[in-house]
Amino acid sequence: MVTTVTSFGRSGTSDWLIQRVSGIVIAAYFLFIGGWLLSHKGLDYATWQSLHHLTCMKIFNTVTLLSVVAHGWIGIWVVLTDYITVRLLGAKATVMRLVLEVGVIGVLVVYTLWGLATIWGV
Repeated sequence: MVTTVTSFGRSGTSDWLIQRVSGIVIAAYFLFIGGWLLSHKGLDYATWQSLHHLTCMKIFNTVTLLSVVAHGWIGIWVVLTDYITVRLLGAKATVMRLVLEVGVIGVLVVYTLWGLATIWGV
């Protein structure tokens, strides 16, 4: 079992639950958008824009964005923890994993802020 400073006190059960719930949200979004696109033949920009200006759609987009970020973070964290720790034992592995995790966190924060600004028109 890997216990490090970067675990943030999470448990495997909470990670499992977040992965499943976020996966359901992502699947629901995919099915909704797919169904909506199939039901709107001759789609134009004005129709697409009117869908995304609805408050309920903005909330759905935001929840989906946060689900993608959470889902991605847990997946990347598991890969980094399992493979970086297993492949490179010792202090070098911890430093390398921390650097990679900070880099991934930075990218996810930028993508989240960018996505929220796009969704809410800020």
